[in-house]
Amino acid sequence: MIRAGRLFLTAILLIAGCTSEAQQNADRDRRIQEKLAAPNPIEASDSLWMEELTYIEVRDLIAGGFTTAIIPTGGIEENGPYLATGKHNVILRALCPAIARNLGNALCAPVVAFVPEGSFDPPSGAMHFPGTFTVRDETYHALLVDIAESLRVHGFKDIVLIGDSGGNQRGMAAVAGDLNKRWAGSGVTAHFVIEFYTPGWEETEKYTEDVLGVAETRNDGYHDDIWVTAMMMVTDPASVRYHERVEADLASINGIDIAPMEDAIELGKKMVAFRAEYTANVIREAINK
Repeated sequence: MIRAGRLFLTAILLIAGCTSEAQQNADRDRRIQEKLAAPNPIEASDSLWMEELTYIEVRDLIAGGFTTAIIPTGGIEENGPYLATGKHNVILRALCPAIARNLGNALCAPVVAFVPEGSFDPPSGAMHFPGTFTVRDETYHALLVDIAESLRVHGFKDIVLIGDSGGNQRGMAAVAGDLNKRWAGSGVTAHFVIEFYTPGWEETEKYTEDVLGVAETRNDGYHDDIWVTAMMMVTDPASVRYHERVEADLASINGIDIAPMEDAIELGKKMVAFRAEYTANVIREAINK
């Protein structure tokens, strides 16, 4: 009799526990749905960087047709005595939102700064120089896949991969291919846009020389040029050590002066606008295929 009572009590407790857990799950789901449906209590930001937006702002933009997401990949490497190691990331801070703005329905994921730059033991490539960070190919691949999957989950339909460094391209191509196999029939597509890098860089150089009349006259021997420097200055003149170079009478690169600052920044803005429009046109063609 006592044993039967204990069994009955155990059963009651188990049922109560299951009911309590189910209720907790239901309450949790209800709270999530309430947050997802919450109106924006303030004016929305006009940033196109997802990391600078609230979840409500991203939600409303997606609902309003911003279903293209750009994953920009940069790098951290040696770039000579004047440029910050995050050169590519600095350039992308100007270029990605310019591309997104040109498209009219796109947002930028955070810049992927950690990319393959060489091996660890023995060091190769840029890993010979302090301040460089590298990741294994498989790490890079996994990171890009998870970023893209995050965007898919939230409702983006066209996920674009661009890279400002040559070493990024092969990995992005592989990731886009793998994702499109995985997403087949889902209505979501990954687009690897190599044209941002090549011939995007070359076309920007030609535009600068042929249209703007700015051409390098020598090679100073650094991992640097006027196109890199001017576009970096659009985001942050300190990233090219502008003031220090002026003070040291070294405010030039490959025969082109970068002073006065305002002129170099204006040159960089024209380069950014050209390369952004060039890339946006390629992205539109890829999406509309």
